[in-house]
Amino acid sequence: MLIDTHCHIHERDYPLPVDEVLERAKKSGVTKMLVVGTSEKSSVDAVDFASLYKGVFATVGVHPHDTKDGWGQIAGLAKKGVVAVGEIGLDYFYTHSPRDVQLCAMEEQIYIALDNDLPIVFHVREAFDDFWPVFDRISSGGHTIRGVLHSFTDNQENLDKAFERGLYVGINGISTFTRKPEQMEMYKNIPIDRMLLETDAPFLAPVPHRGSTNEPARIAEIAQYHAELRGIPVDDLARETTQNAKKLFRI
Repeated sequence: MLIDTHCHIHERDYPLPVDEVLERAKKSGVTKMLVVGTSEKSSVDAVDFASLYKGVFATVGVHPHDTKDGWGQIAGLAKKGVVAVGEIGLDYFYTHSPRDVQLCAMEEQIYIALDNDLPIVFHVREAFDDFWPVFDRISSGGHTIRGVLHSFTDNQENLDKAFERGLYVGINGISTFTRKPEQMEMYKNIPIDRMLLETDAPFLAPVPHRGSTNEPARIAEIAQYHAELRGIPVDDLARETTQNAKKLFRI
């Protein structure tokens, strides 16, 4: 059994027929998946989508790109039976929303997660110097922040900081096509008990599907890649990463 811990197949512009996508996922051994909100509208759609399909769970949150448009609905949506708040965080690679707005939105949504005893799906890109101080300040107030660094592509230093703070890391198709030796070595050495598998569909299709629309079924190929990278049976990696997802998201 496999779990896609991060996809966006609930979005109204997702280009593939959803019923066919879910059937292919099932045939590939992907029995559960999380549809991840990125804006207020997307989060509403995620909750509605998850209510229609067995094995599909919703997260709600406003992506840093969209924080300029507000996040006021997230507190209410977090009470709708969702399994996480996210994806939230900071993105300084593109500054589609001002940095001060991103920081405010992230902090307020972290507290929404804490108030509802929910884990957090974090999106952090070229912004760890601002991310860790906020994370640590909130944690030092007696709060335990549970969560995952989605689509982790940063460096070993920030990976170590994540593990020191009890976070998981989400690994997707990028790991199958990166050409950076240091990144490949980093992926190889991630402890399996800290790893979650994700597609980020429709984005980041793994090798050999680059350039096509991604879908949850391809978790199986990402799992196979990482099992071969480590020289272990794919069933072992699937079992461990599935248990991680179950533990974090309580699904």
